[in-house]
Amino acid sequence: MKILYAVQATGNGHITRARIMAQAFKQLEIEVDWIFSGRSEEELFDMEIFENYRSYPGLTFAIKNGRISNLATLFKNNILRFIRDMRSIEFNGYDIVINDFEPITAWAARLQKVKTTGISHQMSFKKRIPISGKNFIANLVLKNFAPVTNPIGLHWNDFGQSLLPPIIESNNKLAGDSLTQILVYFPFCPEKDLIEWFKPFSGYNFHIFHGCDSPSGYEHINFYHFSRENFQQKQSECSGIITGAGFELPSEAIQMGHKLLLYPLNGQMEQQSNALALEQIERANIIHNFSHKDLAAWLKLPKHQPTPYPDVALELAKWLVNPKSESLESLSKRLWADFRNSNKSVHQNSGGFNSAPENLVIEY
Repeated sequence: MKILYAVQATGNGHITRARIMAQAFKQLEIEVDWIFSGRSEEELFDMEIFENYRSYPGLTFAIKNGRISNLATLFKNNILRFIRDMRSIEFNGYDIVINDFEPITAWAARLQKVKTTGISHQMSFKKRIPISGKNFIANLVLKNFAPVTNPIGLHWNDFGQSLLPPIIESNNKLAGDSLTQILVYFPFCPEKDLIEWFKPFSGYNFHIFHGCDSPSGYEHINFYHFSRENFQQKQSECSGIITGAGFELPSEAIQMGHKLLLYPLNGQMEQQSNALALEQIERANIIHNFSHKDLAAWLKLPKHQPTPYPDVALELAKWLVNPKSESLESLSKRLWADFRNSNKSVHQNSGGFNSAPENLVIEY
């Protein structure tokens, strides 16, 4: 059996999930060819597990002043290059085509009438889940950016749908005990803004992954280049994480027991909706503007209990190569049952993960 697996590489979360799936397929001795788009070859890092992968410019979003700029996004992307790359994709020789919100391969498959399985958090928006910041353009992008024939959505709760838990590395790593060590992941926020926000809090150490390691001028504010190994090391030392409202990093925080302070991108329906869901299941504090008062209050909070997820990657990989073994609905129920059974004490204390809270805003 041979698989073609395409991944959106604009953010690090999709690539992190792909690494975990790559390990699962290697365990099953399944051959996989990898395609990444949305970032230049020079910007990709820690890609050894994918071996001879292919990469394309693809499509990406332009961020200005903490929000997506539709006009800048239009001029940033080379549509003619996208069409040329899309026409170059061939599917002969592949038994399965998998897509993690990657547009080139998704549209090539649609035009060639090739069945594609979509595995991503974005696919959960095809179900009834918490929605915030809904608008016509955002909805249009989510539905048409990377179209697939068989969507499989990932989320922090099943919301009564056939969704799967997050794909996270199965390990015993926990959040650090020191409440003064804080991990920050804000690649789209200007360095000077982060320095202004953190500089009054000299009693804490802020470890900021921002794509550079230039000095901040303050001993308690440190910038780092992107590195999965270094990121994981700091992640295990810190008790709290400050980031946008993506999906993969908050999932890791839930598993490891970090407290979360989220600043969702304005005008980005996915991040606004993620923030709503995490706030309502009481696993994150949400801000919509930088505020020293909000930061001071959050820094005093304790960390959360760790809430480990089952080995979704391996179970999903097994199902993908033998989908007739059980239905997707059955796989979903089984994985969520494993999750809840292994975290009974957490559920009894918080009540957040056994089922969707009654006050959740759920829409299509």
